[in-house]
Amino acid sequence: MSVSRKFSVAHESWPIAGSFSISRGTKTTAEVIKATVEQDGAVGVGESVPYARYGETIDATLAAMTAARAEIEAGCTRADVPGMLTLYAARNALDCALWDLEAKLTGTPVWQLAGLDKQPEPIITAYTLSLDTPEKMAEAAARASGRPLLKIKLGGEGDHERLRAIRSAAPATRLIIDANEAWKPADLDNHLAVCAETAVELVEQPLPADDDEALSGLGRTDVLICADESAHGKEDLHKLAGKYTAINVKLDKTGGLTEALALAHAGREQGFEIMIGCMLATSLAMAPGHIVGQHARVVDLDGPLLLAKDREPGIRYEGSLMYPPPPELWG
Repeated sequence: MSVSRKFSVAHESWPIAGSFSISRGTKTTAEVIKATVEQDGAVGVGESVPYARYGETIDATLAAMTAARAEIEAGCTRADVPGMLTLYAARNALDCALWDLEAKLTGTPVWQLAGLDKQPEPIITAYTLSLDTPEKMAEAAARASGRPLLKIKLGGEGDHERLRAIRSAAPATRLIIDANEAWKPADLDNHLAVCAETAVELVEQPLPADDDEALSGLGRTDVLICADESAHGKEDLHKLAGKYTAINVKLDKTGGLTEALALAHAGREQGFEIMIGCMLATSLAMAPGHIVGQHARVVDLDGPLLLAKDREPGIRYEGSLMYPPPPELWG
């Protein structure tokens, strides 16, 4: 049966509150893709972030989604998306828009469509401190010390000083860290010793994804070793066993909520702890992640907290407590 649909895609730029730095560089805006699918008076939306680390750009994502317009408007389903689009940011925006569209057409919230056993509850998200000098990161940690969980961006040289300064400034706060592939295998043991000293709970992608053999057989129980750049979809899980004890599920890596749910399920079945993460984006990109976050050990969905302004209506945050997305936004 044919359907009558209208599809549009747009690039949006959202200012960051100040700037945001990781080991690969600094940005002052969040550059996002918004997909909109309209059908029978209902409007479904999704948001994604093309990431240069994976060879994806705004222009290429826009071009790919524009080229797929005929198939989308002809009535494609979520199951069709991976065969239509090769870029994962493009898949993510469209997949999430189709989830939202189905929820609005059927009057059934996404959490029920996704098979959750109960209505989503508020969850605690990490709050990220971007990479800077030990002194400035300690000042930022002191300002955020009332938050229950901080995520620390690291960069290699100077990380020991950063961690010790941050722990001194926020002695009661839980800490997780993200090296964004900046550590070297030869330094791994020293870095992890300082993580243990400063009570870090999780280390995200300490080594480059193509040079992480030093993680094999670590056997550590004091800190979770979490795969990010090394983990994209469930097809990667067999390569992670014995190196990582957790995986960071991001919708821009999996290509949408559909595959994120599949990865999280497969990961749990294979004994991995689940972290749900995000790129720097608005509440619209965080909303599907909140679904995955209902069964995640660690939630890192703080994108809107780092922006100068968010969408209206956006997700409600009370400190680090993240509420389910309002249906006017998504889902």
